[in-house]
Amino acid sequence: MKGYLLNQVGNSIKAARNIIIFCHIRPDGDAIGSMLALGEGLKKYGKDVIMVSSDGIPEKFQGLPGAETVEKETSQKAELSIAVDCSTRDMLGSSFEAFKKSNRTVEIDHHETRKPFADMGLVDTEASAVGEIIYLLLNELKIKIDKNIAENILTSVIVETNSFNLPSIRPFTFSMCAELLKTGVDYYSLTNSVYWSRNRVSTVITGLCLSKCRFTDKGRIAWTTVWREELEKYNAKEENIETVTGDMQAVSGVKAALFFIEKNKETIRVSMRSNGSINIGAIAREYGGGGHFNSAGCIIKNKKSHIKGLIERVESEIL
Repeated sequence: MKGYLLNQVGNSIKAARNIIIFCHIRPDGDAIGSMLALGEGLKKYGKDVIMVSSDGIPEKFQGLPGAETVEKETSQKAELSIAVDCSTRDMLGSSFEAFKKSNRTVEIDHHETRKPFADMGLVDTEASAVGEIIYLLLNELKIKIDKNIAENILTSVIVETNSFNLPSIRPFTFSMCAELLKTGVDYYSLTNSVYWSRNRVSTVITGLCLSKCRFTDKGRIAWTTVWREELEKYNAKEENIETVTGDMQAVSGVKAALFFIEKNKETIRVSMRSNGSINIGAIAREYGGGGHFNSAGCIIKNKKSHIKGLIERVESEIL
């Protein structure tokens, strides 16, 4: 992370009296944890802060400090808007209109593939999670990180790294977490609630998806699908199936896992993972999506031929 960028963003925060922080649609633990950590930190700094998640807070993150204050929308205009964990303006969904109203805008992100959309960018593609960047920014502002802020930053890292099980982990990640644990965070309870635990709906719908898992000829690609009628049958949301791609990728011999999630009659969202031997993010970009080297996603047409075509494209990369 370049120090002058931290300094510039820090100065913009110091100059603003009111700040709105936004996270992306279908928020995960990195987005929610980062937004809450920054929001709670800036409140301690004396700022008037609003936090916005247009899709609300997923159930497993609703117990995090500050989650109860998050709004789904806002009509207010702020002196400064900050977007966390968004690689494109589209990731803000309907919130982008409110985001761009501010006098100044900032994006804080770690995605390798990006389309800048703010006045300033605080971006570190080597960060394992946006929470790492928030940690450095709070230190730049000399804001003391208490137990509540630490819980949110740790949530960002735990979820984004699959509980410290991805190549994006770096020495700084562990040294930062060691400092955060000194605040008194109950790490076991936190990681169990934000990563390992599942409710009944998640267990059943995840089992259904995995029961339909198929493998290509040599078992190098695992893939499965879930249809809208199946989600509706079990009253499930997309947040209930977020572990499916990782579960398939963990199978011995699998180099890439693809999870096809029907959005509507026209489109399918694809969640993609690789074991690090192929750049799944680059393939996602070919289909208009994006993400990281080993974790990415895209949207394709809701046709069997398009599902088959994407599987074949990934297999050609493996070969």
